[in-house]
Amino acid sequence: MNARTRLSSPAPVPERRRALTLVTPVGGTPGSGSVLVGREPELRALREFLREGAARGAARVLCGPAGTGKSALLEATVQAAAATGMRVLRCAGTRDGDPPGPSDPSGLRRLVWPVLAGPRRPSTAGRSDAVRQVLADGGRGNGPGRGGRSWLSFAVLGLLESVSDTGHPLLIAVDDWDALDEPSRDALAFVARRAEGRPMAVLLASRPHRTPTSPLTGVPELPLGPLSPLRSAELLAARRPDLDAQAVRELLADAAGNPLALLELPALSEEPVPWTPASSDRLAAALASGVPLLPRATRHLLLVAALHPAGDLPVLLAAAARITGAEPSFAALEPAEQAGLVVSDGTRLRFGHPAAAGAVVHGTDRRGLRAAHAALAAVLPPASVRALWHRSEAAEGYDPALAARLEAAHGHALEQDGPPMAVRLLRRAADLYPESADRGRCALRAARLAHGLGLERTARTMARRALRERLSPLGTLCATALAETGDGRRPVADPSVWPVPTGAAEQEDALELVRITAAGIAGDDERSGALLAFLDGMPDRSADPRLLHAMATADPVRRAATVLAGVAAVRCLPGLPVRDLERLGEAALMAGDPRTALDLCRRAERDHRLHDRPDRLPPVLLRQGLAHLALGDRGQGGDAFGRCAELAEAYGHAHHAAAARLLEGLAGALRTGGAVRPGSAHELAAARRSVRSVDAVLAVGTACALVEAGESAAAWPALASLLADPRTRPTALFALVPFAEAAGAANASGEALAALDGLEAELGPRCPRVVAARFAVARAVLADDEDTQALPERAFSEELSRSPGLAAALLLARGRRLRRRRQVTDARAALRRAAAGFALLGAAARAARITAELRASGERAEGGAPGTPRPDAARDLLSPQELRIAELAGRGLSNRDIGERLGLSPRTIGAYLYRVFPRLGVTSRAQLAEVLRDAHTA
Repeated sequence: MNARTRLSSPAPVPERRRALTLVTPVGGTPGSGSVLVGREPELRALREFLREGAARGAARVLCGPAGTGKSALLEATVQAAAATGMRVLRCAGTRDGDPPGPSDPSGLRRLVWPVLAGPRRPSTAGRSDAVRQVLADGGRGNGPGRGGRSWLSFAVLGLLESVSDTGHPLLIAVDDWDALDEPSRDALAFVARRAEGRPMAVLLASRPHRTPTSPLTGVPELPLGPLSPLRSAELLAARRPDLDAQAVRELLADAAGNPLALLELPALSEEPVPWTPASSDRLAAALASGVPLLPRATRHLLLVAALHPAGDLPVLLAAAARITGAEPSFAALEPAEQAGLVVSDGTRLRFGHPAAAGAVVHGTDRRGLRAAHAALAAVLPPASVRALWHRSEAAEGYDPALAARLEAAHGHALEQDGPPMAVRLLRRAADLYPESADRGRCALRAARLAHGLGLERTARTMARRALRERLSPLGTLCATALAETGDGRRPVADPSVWPVPTGAAEQEDALELVRITAAGIAGDDERSGALLAFLDGMPDRSADPRLLHAMATADPVRRAATVLAGVAAVRCLPGLPVRDLERLGEAALMAGDPRTALDLCRRAERDHRLHDRPDRLPPVLLRQGLAHLALGDRGQGGDAFGRCAELAEAYGHAHHAAAARLLEGLAGALRTGGAVRPGSAHELAAARRSVRSVDAVLAVGTACALVEAGESAAAWPALASLLADPRTRPTALFALVPFAEAAGAANASGEALAALDGLEAELGPRCPRVVAARFAVARAVLADDEDTQALPERAFSEELSRSPGLAAALLLARGRRLRRRRQVTDARAALRRAAAGFALLGAAARAARITAELRASGERAEGGAPGTPRPDAARDLLSPQELRIAELAGRGLSNRDIGERLGLSPRTIGAYLYRVFPRLGVTSRAQLAEVLRDAHTA
């Protein structure tokens, strides 16, 4: 090992160009005008460290794995120190090249030699000359008769102290301390532990020590962990702005917050054959520089582990032994563990960092990769998908029999090994088939599957491959549409010229074609009509989730009954794939049945969590949040959007994150009656890729927030316009009750009733009952005091029980109507139940207004209308389970939190609280806590 060094004068030093720098100049002087992405806390700590060192002496160990930015932080600290007038001595260990002799203090020599040879030579000439002689002699004896290394450490400390006493505090900056020679490491550790009381700051950058004790034990550490997903995405946006969304997600997953990996990992348009994890020369040098020095058996073990990361350790040892030609032995593992490349619990082997898998095999030739894949295929169960895939990666040339097995196995891989493996199987099958039609079929299937997973770059690549082969007319249309997708673009399609599908294969192509193009067709009446006619031409596939989703996308209002009937027919089928659950849930939501949509989305969420696919959850949680909002549940809607945003940011789904943050703000405004944040043009453009109707949702939500704030009359023009516009009508139909409330406040009840009549006539007799229930409640809100028409509790009892928002609105309408008729006692009971219902839905502003109405009618402020239970009787009115739930709710826990503690669903918790609130005569969780606390005191 050797070292590099430099001594600075008090003047600012020029910035040294480094291979990796995360410093983004934003103007100003060095150290004050630069920002390391995601390292602001560490920079603040280092600035404080410099002040402490200049005043009374300090030492820090900047500790972190390779690639975490230690060198960039040390460089920023050097610049800051030089800018404040500190002198800087620096050196760095190196991990390549021939190491010096075991006693040669090359690091120290390069660190202090400028002091010994320069014009600022200390006055202690005798000690200086002795140190100079020892360092010049390569440390032999470390000073004969002077105590060896101990003398050298004391001598170097005195030398550095004399430099710091010249009027300028001293910064000693050492990069890669752990890569220095042993005498230099010991001496610098000695100096660091004795820096206090001297005007010097000692900063040592080092990788974590692999043993419990280290020469730096006791020196304060500043640990460097990985960047957060959000800051990792920020770094990619700043340094690699041309990456597409799929590349960003893949890099965030593979780099795991390591800045060097984020900047160095390549974004490949196609996977290499034979497959190997991606890496680069710099990553291999940083993460796996010692691999070539490891034993041959250990290198083979690392190779098969990188190609089969999910393998059990005995399987990996057996595969490595087949390559080496020896018996499997755990001895091959020990050198890799000692080098810090892997960790093992005896049954599994795991790389210290995800990017290390590519680093350890970087540069392996194709022959070695094929041999490793073949060895893995030989030791894995012959019928397994993984064995089949490794066999295909080891194959050369055409192999139609193997290609057919890959194509047949992709369905099993889709459910058991995950969709990405299914795409790999189809991609490799397309390589191995000799016939053009077979290659085109597999490439197109891979493209369609990748598109459904959001892998748009892979979908485009495979679609273009498919277009070079022989395809059916519908297959060509499908591949063309896929080749045009990506980055928010939707393919342009004209269903009126599509050929009629004949046979199962063409129908499959047709269903995929409508799935891909429906979103781009929606909003165009002519093309939507042609698409619906095309769908009607496949009556035997009328219950296919893709057809139902496309139909709901093209015309969610007039085709609502057909869509919901189809969803009801297939939603309970056993073994429904999770991707179909998601499509059915979104179709039900678009068709106006948020309760069914919520149930289906929850099933999809459970499936993803069961199979450990958190990266697939953001779109599911988004639809859950939208369903909650459609049901009037602001609290759970906001919770779903918040969880979606966190996961989307963690896994690089920027469009889902943008939509979730906007909708989370909308849910908050609906809770409090506050203003809705409109979102920037960039946010809206990204959000539209996730929720196509996000503009309509925000517009309707903004008007509804006015109603929640008590400004109903001001919301009337916007809601009337949104309901009349065909583009926003599907979303506005969820807001029929706020529409009616706004009309009543604006004295436009007659106009509103006429609009409801027209809409019901347009929907016709096949209007779904869940939609008809909203019309009925809206009419009840608009009914005058003399109207003797019965309220819709009996006619729509089932729908109201599944929609607590509608039930609460109906109770509110009844309570106000009874109050106007001066039936005060009945009015109070209805209003109290309405307030409780809205409070459970998170509608704080509305619940507060209803509570004010109750007090104006004579309700006692402490929550006790005549007949309300006394505090000492409150607990007696509840069952043990109800009491437990009420106590948890009174402590501020959400329905989801309570459900997780008690093993119940949030919906069940809401049902319990819906019964508890009116029984105790309260309308909010705060009042609930007071009643239970008073009862306990009594």
